Amino acid sequence: MAGDEIVWGILGAAKINDKVVVPMHEAPKCRVKGIASRSPEKGREAAAKYGLAVAYESYEALLADPEIDAVYIPLPNHLHVEWTIKAVEAGKHVLCEKPIGLDAQEVERLIAARDATGRYIQEAFMVRTHPQWLKVRSLIDAGAIGELRAVTGGFTYHNTNPDNIRNQSEFGGGGLLDIGCYPITTSRFIVGREPGRVVAMIEQDPVFKVDRLGSVLMDFGGVQASFFYSTQVHPYQRMQFHGTKGRIEIEIPFNAPHDRPTRLLVSENTSAGASTETWLEIPACDQYGVAAATFAEAILSGGAQAIPLEDARANMRVIDAVFRSARSGAWERIAEG
Repeated sequence: MAGDEIVWGILGAAKINDKVVVPMHEAPKCRVKGIASRSPEKGREAAAKYGLAVAYESYEALLADPEIDAVYIPLPNHLHVEWTIKAVEAGKHVLCEKPIGLDAQEVERLIAARDATGRYIQEAFMVRTHPQWLKVRSLIDAGAIGELRAVTGGFTYHNTNPDNIRNQSEFGGGGLLDIGCYPITTSRFIVGREPGRVVAMIEQDPVFKVDRLGSVLMDFGGVQASFFYSTQVHPYQRMQFHGTKGRIEIEIPFNAPHDRPTRLLVSENTSAGASTETWLEIPACDQYGVAAATFAEAILSGGAQAIPLEDARANMRVIDAVFRSARSGAWERIAEG
């Protein structure tokens, strides 16, 4: 590590880099040195696009650079575990796009690699460190809506492009791993414990052979959380938290804008039975920059990560159970251990 900053390398020239690289470079205690691509030409184009000093000729060349402290991995889902392990074995810390693995067993491999190398590995759920989600949790923990009893939400977009990696099953495509995972991780974060069981209904695309529509119910024991997701309906996202004395609604829960405030609707019942609604504004920030800075601070301080791999494993256990339930048509218990 160069003094009090983390030097980053980007492993892959994915489209999401348009959202990530510049905020990461500008984040406190962070500097992005370069990017690698399977195609050297694409790597050079990406380095020029983002104003980076180095375009590495290969992934291996980036991992061999002793100045790189940490790598961000935006590769296709099926490559996440392979290259995360290669990166930590090369001495790098890793912030890897979600889902960090295709199932809970893959996350177990990452936990073993982390423990063997002493490097930090984190799943890049940027929403988990966004101030609007931290505010929701603090409000609910403080009793702003009484006792939390139910969570509802949805996350959708429309994409029927056969060339898009999200529609390619062999690369870990499908809606649950792409967007359905967000209501799961945020529900777990706000409730503050793991669901005991889930039941789900999932529809497969007959051509792409990936899941395109799903409805999920999670039983947290006293709190019921339900959501739907789809990759083939009109774009939509919303999360609501319902308590005995009110509710909180997050207007843009997942793709929070970086150039304007986000808003929370806090609705409280008064003693007279009326309802008071208040919109709370959360100052604008870039959630990708916040996530990078938070991860960098953990590395530099040697402190706890915002999202440890054990949390990623717990999230993937829920996802595994959702897939099992869709096949069995019955409630499925969440694996423990």
